[in-house]
Amino acid sequence: MVTRAEKKQHKKRRKWPLWVGGIILAIILLAGGYGLYVWNQVGATVETMHNPLDRDPEREKEVENLFKEKDSINVLLLGVDERSGDKGRSDTMILMSINPKTDSMIMLSIPRDTYVNIPDRGMDKINHAYAFGGTELSVQTVEEAFDLPVHAYARVNMEGFQQGIDALGGVTVTNSTAFSSGGDNFQEGQITLNGEEALSYIRMRKEDPRGDMGRNERQRDVITAAMNEAASFSSITKVGEILTILGDNVQTDLDMKRLTTIFNNYAGARKNVTTMEISGSGQTIGNIWYYIVPDSEFSRITTEINNHMNAN
Repeated sequence: MVTRAEKKQHKKRRKWPLWVGGIILAIILLAGGYGLYVWNQVGATVETMHNPLDRDPEREKEVENLFKEKDSINVLLLGVDERSGDKGRSDTMILMSINPKTDSMIMLSIPRDTYVNIPDRGMDKINHAYAFGGTELSVQTVEEAFDLPVHAYARVNMEGFQQGIDALGGVTVTNSTAFSSGGDNFQEGQITLNGEEALSYIRMRKEDPRGDMGRNERQRDVITAAMNEAASFSSITKVGEILTILGDNVQTDLDMKRLTTIFNNYAGARKNVTTMEISGSGQTIGNIWYYIVPDSEFSRITTEINNHMNAN
C-alpha cells in the first residue's frame, strides 16, 4: 500500500489556483528583501496575471479611491472547472469582504446551484454565469443578486489545485466528518493534505450529510489554511516555482500597485475570518434541481456585509 507520505513525494504535480492567499504570497516575496531579481520576476508574473474588467471610468475611479483611502473591499474568488478544453463553469464562488480598519474578513460561500437572475440570460444556476459570459458576467451576476459591489476578482482553475499546495508543503485542516473520496481516506480530526488530497477533500459532497454546504465549508477551510501557509512561507528556493505557478493559473484585475496595497493595508484581516452560509432549500424546476434562496435571506446577507464594510 502506498502511504500518504509516498504519494506526496512521488505524485505528479499539476497547476494550482492560488486564490487570494497565493496572490498575497507574491507580494510577501517581493517585500521580503530577496533583491532586484525577485522584484522583476514578481512584476512580470503580475503582468501575466493581470486581466482587468471592462468597467466604466466612474466605477474604476471609485475602486481606485477605495484602495487609496484604505477602505473595505469585496473580492470575488472564482474557482473554474475547465476540463478537456471546455470553458467550464465556476465550480467555486466565494465572496470575501475585507475591512482593513477592523482587520477582519467575511468569507461567503455561494452555492453553485443558487437560483438567480443572470443578466440577459434569465433565471438559472449562478455558476452558469461563467459559461455564458466568463468573469465579467459572473461578477455582474453576483453584484446584482446580492446588491453588493465587487471591487476585485481572482479567477483560478480548479483542475490546477494540486501543485501549489505541494509547493507550500501541504495544508492542515480540521475535518469534522470522516469520509473517502478519490481513493483517499480522510479521518475525523486534524489532518494534513497534499495537493491531490486537498482537491479530493474540497470536491466531495455526495457523502456529506450537509451536501453542498459541507463542501463549501471544506473549501473555506482549505483556502484559509493556504492563506496562512502562504503568509508564513519563507523558502527562497521555491520562489521561481511559485511565481511560475501564479503566472500560469491566476487571472485577476489587481495590478502591481493594488496588490502591494493589499499586502500593506489588508493582509492582517486573514487572522480574523468570519464565515457565512446562505440558507435556502432545494427545488426541482423543469426537471432541474436548484437551490432556492428567499429574498429575505439575500437581504440578510447584504445587510451583514454592508455592516462589516462600514465598521470602524
